[in-house]
Amino acid sequence: MDAARFWRHMRMSPRKARRAFSAATMEAIGREVAAQEQQHRGEILFVVEAELHARQLWRGLTPRERAREIFAQHGVWNTEENNGVLLYVLLADRAVEIVADRGIHARVGEQEWRAICAAMEREFAQGLHAEGALAGVRAVSALLALHFPANGPRRNEVPDRPLLL
Repeated sequence: MDAARFWRHMRMSPRKARRAFSAATMEAIGREVAAQEQQHRGEILFVVEAELHARQLWRGLTPRERAREIFAQHGVWNTEENNGVLLYVLLADRAVEIVADRGIHARVGEQEWRAICAAMEREFAQGLHAEGALAGVRAVSALLALHFPANGPRRNEVPDRPLLL
């Protein structure tokens, strides 16, 4: 286990996460997800997690692995067109991960997803959490609109409200 990573997680708290992602910021993210989803048939879930537990750290759980767990737990994979996307932020690791279902992932390369993550991480490093989150939602939405454009009424299969774990 990486001692520096362990202490970063122990020093992080849900209170610090709520400071970075205030109620107003979370509401703005939810509104943006809802608005952006009108432009395409995809689904976006935004999740912020303050820190991992000691047991998760001990077994070396990476931000990517944790994002995949959350993707599965929240059924983001279970959309009709396999076009759900999870935007996951792990604050203690200063990491952003995108997990995309097979329908959209087959059309968008890993480099495009990583570019969105890197842009968000740069914003977050400057303390611009709302700006980075909203820009990330818009960037993911642009890719979904390109490959799954809106075509009439749509079902909302994944909640628009972001989650703070």
